[in-house]
Amino acid sequence: MRAMLPPRTDATLVDEPMPARRSLRVAVVTETYPPEVNGVAATISRVVEGLRQRGHELQLIRPRQDRADSASAAQDFSEWLLPGLPIPRYPQLRMGLPARRALIGRWREHRPDAVHIVTEGPLGWSALQAALQLRLPVVSDFRTNFHAYSRHYGVGWLRLPVMAYLRSFHNRAGCTMVPTEGLRSELAAAGFEGLRVVARGVDTQRFDPARRSDALRASWGADTATMVALCVGRLAPEKNLGTLLDAVEAMRGADPRLRLVLVGDGPERARLMQRCPDAIFAGTRRGDDLAAHYASADVFLFPSVTETFGNVVPEAMASGLAVVAYDHAAAGQLVRQGESGLLARLDDAADFCRMAGRLAGALARARAMGLRARETARQLDWGRIIEAIEGEYAGAIAAAGTLPRAPRPVLALPK
Repeated sequence: MRAMLPPRTDATLVDEPMPARRSLRVAVVTETYPPEVNGVAATISRVVEGLRQRGHELQLIRPRQDRADSASAAQDFSEWLLPGLPIPRYPQLRMGLPARRALIGRWREHRPDAVHIVTEGPLGWSALQAALQLRLPVVSDFRTNFHAYSRHYGVGWLRLPVMAYLRSFHNRAGCTMVPTEGLRSELAAAGFEGLRVVARGVDTQRFDPARRSDALRASWGADTATMVALCVGRLAPEKNLGTLLDAVEAMRGADPRLRLVLVGDGPERARLMQRCPDAIFAGTRRGDDLAAHYASADVFLFPSVTETFGNVVPEAMASGLAVVAYDHAAAGQLVRQGESGLLARLDDAADFCRMAGRLAGALARARAMGLRARETARQLDWGRIIEAIEGEYAGAIAAAGTLPRAPRPVLALPK
């Protein structure tokens, strides 16, 4: 068994950058990527762009999303689109099909210095097998709690075999990046090895309180004195949205004028609309439009307990919102209790509702918390996250005993 690598306990700071800056050829294998809308796709696209900006050459390998999807290429970037199938209950997302032989052939011709596997589906498994056969250094991500999702879809009996598969998958990699120390501890207790804490960044230029729109608030029936509660994410069972509506009812006990806005779509939309017909269902939003929705609210309610991180939490904080969430994942790492938000005991729905109720009718307090949340989010610089990922590539290459090809000169970008 491989020895456990020492954890990095501070996920927001990078104290072990690559000792020597060199250009690497990195193969990134992922079964989701924009324009698909989810946290994994959004994060890995920022990682790819950040690595390119720092002079690395990227091979992006992913499933073809639809017939119109075409591969893009540039001097330092190439895409390889492989066949895929819709994911059950998530028809807008696709999983890749097994492609071990094709990957071996491609990587024999264009050998990467490191393989970064983002997802653990059939394509990710094929990439892992191909990389091991070719003795390529492998870095993996643990990004989605598939084992936790199983209980929300009536297949809780799959939790143990899914966890066994994930453990087997990640323990074959040189290291596995996780976004929080809490998740590292949980997975280590379950037998996962080689775990490294690398946080996620947030675009504080896009997600900014300055994008607040009085016109948008007016369309929601809110004036300057109205508290608006926001939830952003997929409208699906694993997001615990029943607790969200319970919390809103508790808040309306103190503030009947409170407005609820839900951004996102999914299979629970019809049920939620029936239970809360006066909520604003804004659908899927992207880019600056999404940023305006964040900034135009006052409180961010996030009842999910299945996240490995929860990108929406730092996005809400960067947008100047007070956060009410469970003491878990990104919220547990970033929110300061009573200062930038309120944290409930994990999986305690009654406590979540109590925390949300404390902000009802306290608009000035919520907005003061939002200002402090913004200051925390400003520390989540993507440049520092990319440096941490470079460090994991370097460590995997060194542990594998492989030397990259002769490096191209790289100009270090100003920090």
